Parts: sequence; structure tokens; C-alpha cells
Amino acid sequence: AAVSWYEEFQRLYDTIPCVEVQALKEHNDQVLHLSFSHSGSLFASCSKDCTVKIWSNELDISLQHSSNMRPYNWSYTQFSQFNSDDSLLLVSGVFVGPHNSSSGEIAVISMENFTLLSRVRNKPYDVFGCWLNETNLISGNLHRIGRITSCSVLWLNNAFQGQESENVNVVKRLFKIQNLNASTIRTVMVADCSRYDSPDLLLDYEEQLAASSTCPVFDLGSDSEEEEVRPRQAPEPAVQELPAERGVRAEPGLQQLFDDIMEGVRPAMTETELETKVAELFVRNRTKPPELNLLPTESNSKTKYLIFTTGCLTYSPHQIGIKRILPHQMTTAGPVLGEERRSDEFFDSLDHVIDIHGHIIGMGLSPDHRYLYVNSRAWPRDCVISDPMQPPPIAEEIDLHVFDLKTMKEVKRALRAHRAYTPNEECFFIFLDVSRDFVA
Repeated sequence: AAVSWYEEFQRLYDTIPCVEVQALKEHNDQVLHLSFSHSGSLFASCSKDCTVKIWSNELDISLQHSSNMRPYNWSYTQFSQFNSDDSLLLVSGVFVGPHNSSSGEIAVISMENFTLLSRVRNKPYDVFGCWLNETNLISGNLHRIGRITSCSVLWLNNAFQGQESENVNVVKRLFKIQNLNASTIRTVMVADCSRYDSPDLLLDYEEQLAASSTCPVFDLGSDSEEEEVRPRQAPEPAVQELPAERGVRAEPGLQQLFDDIMEGVRPAMTETELETKVAELFVRNRTKPPELNLLPTESNSKTKYLIFTTGCLTYSPHQIGIKRILPHQMTTAGPVLGEERRSDEFFDSLDHVIDIHGHIIGMGLSPDHRYLYVNSRAWPRDCVISDPMQPPPIAEEIDLHVFDLKTMKEVKRALRAHRAYTPNEECFFIFLDVSRDFVA
């Protein structure tokens, strides 16, 4: 950052905060997350004591409000985020549902009088949730399809659940994405392209589909009251019915696969391999392609990117998915479900996929939203994943990657400083934060 050793010394000595001014001891269990308001005058803390506390960030820090979420069956609060005008606080937590199932919920708290305005289901809980704009937030839901295949639905929710207008919905489905090999969408965040120069996300649909025979989508029956009724499909002569599949049509590729297996042309596959292969073939003809002509062209473009961790090989999050959100998708007004889909388009494709080749354990955006910072623990170089439930061992070193969201390329060699010893299956998210000068 500096041009001389002397300036670099001054920068490191004078500008890195290194003096503790106050210790805040109001939480009585582990503190999991801190978030600051955009003005810097407030911050919120989440903890395993199941409270979210809101603090005034004056010279002498003082507690303004504490919300206990236990009455709502929450186990703990895990993440919070102020909306862009600091009028609302999104709080994400984990709650114990029926049969001790662990799921997530997002609550919205007014900063004016600290009232709880709404609560939204969020599944799995490590989607965390995020603001899209001042009044709308994004949450997730997960639908099991097979043993290792599932479907993630991303929802746009109004912060205020009561609506005066019948044309405004409380929720609207944004995207529906298929997960293969036990992976799920987690850690959702929004990058606002208008904060940096015109991005040119170069999309080649064929290439993307090849890269992500990965991550498109389906839903054959739902465990959820808000999932839509599946559209009826017109019969097509070249397509045969699959037995006992609730009317799902066999694509020609699927039929070939089954014929090959029955005739012994193809070596025997495990149940897991067969499920993944069927899901890949099925989704290929059932995905809405990206809209390639919609790249933002002016620097004041209103485009935003939805960024999340995903995968295609194993349940460990090892890819970053990027999906463009267009202006007409940023409101809950208008028709709710499937308004842009043909009847054979069940799922949305990803616009871009970045493969990290390791377990992603943290993500953060630079203040101008141009750079994405990613913490990961690498897999061995030439590892092969044969069982999605047995991901490769992960390195002790934590690598910090930096991606330019304008070019979608990694911009500097990975930085390495921390080490971690948690084994693969217990590895969890470590928040990182980025300011103009520093990454923490």
C-alpha cells in the first residue's frame, strides 16, 4: 500500500488499531459475529447466549438494546446485517424445529424502536441471509429430492410482513437451483455492481453448463407449504415414461443410460453414482439458460450479483456460484411463481462458477463491492472424489483468495497466515471483514 519503507512503517505503526479501549462483558456465552451500521454509529453482536445486542459506538460504548430470541425456539444468534440506510437490522439464527431438526430463521428488528417486525424461515441455517435493498432480504429453503440430490430455493422477502397492497407479495421466489452430490447453497451475499465501473461478466453458456453439470435444479415434490404446484407438461412422442416416477418424463439421454445399464454396456454403478448421473441428465433439458444479452453496459447499471457457496462433487462448499439479479427481480410486486419459465424450465442456471478446489470457510466483499475475499482450506492437488460423503482431507493452512468481480478472475496469489486444525466434517464458517485498507 505504501511506496517506501518509511511510509509502510508509518502505515503499520500508526493506522492498525492495536490499543484495547474497552471490554464489553454483557454476553454470557461465545460471541459469534459483529456487524457495524453503515454510518458507524451502531454495531450489533450475536452470541451463543441467544441474544442479539445493539450497541452505540460512541467514545464510551454503551448497550442500546438486547433481544432474547429463546422465546422463538432459537438455539443461538449467528449473524446480523444492517440495511443500507441503517433503519433495520437483519438477524440470522438457528432454531430447533419439530423432531429436533435444526433449521434457521431470520428476524428483522426496527432500529427506530427495536420492535421485531418479521420472521422468515431460512434453511439450511448457514445460508445466513442478506439484504438485497432497504426493504427486501434474501433467504433460502432446501428440498430433498433423493438421498444426495436436493434443490435450493432462494426467496425474496419483505422486511414488513403486513402489506397494504394486494399487488405486493410478502415473498417471491427468486431462483431455484439443483444441488448434486449432497451439496447445498450457503452463505448468500449481494454485490452491487453500481459501486464500481461497468462489470463485464463474460458468459459462455455452453462452457458454463459443462463447468456446472454442477449446479442447476429440480424439485419433484416438496416438503414445504410455499412450493408451487408442478406445471403439467404436454406429452412429447419421442419421450417414454419412467415407471414409478410420478409422471416425470424420461429424457432421451436418461433412456439411453437405462438401456446401457440393462444391456450391460455400462459398468455397474453404485446407487449414489446412478442418482447423480440421472440428476445431471434430467437437469440438462430442464434449466432456464442465462440471459446472455443482459450484461450491464453503463457505470450506473442497477445490476446486482447474488454470490453464494455451492458445490458439485461433495457436501463441502468448494465452489462460488454467481447469479445476476435483474431490476425487475428486485421487488416482490407482480406475479409470484414461475412467471418467466416455460413449463419445461424447472430450474435456473448459474451465470458463473468459481472453483476453489478446497473447503470454503469464509467470504467477504470489499466496501466498493468490486473484490470478493474468500478463505479456504485446500484439497490435495490431484485428489479424486469418489464418494460425496467422504470429501478429501483439507490443508491446515487457510488461504485468502481475492477475486475481481469485474473480470471474475483471481487477482493476486493467495495470502496465507492462519492455520486451522478442525477436521473436515466439523469445519465451519469463519467470518472475515474488509475495509478500505485492511482485511481482518
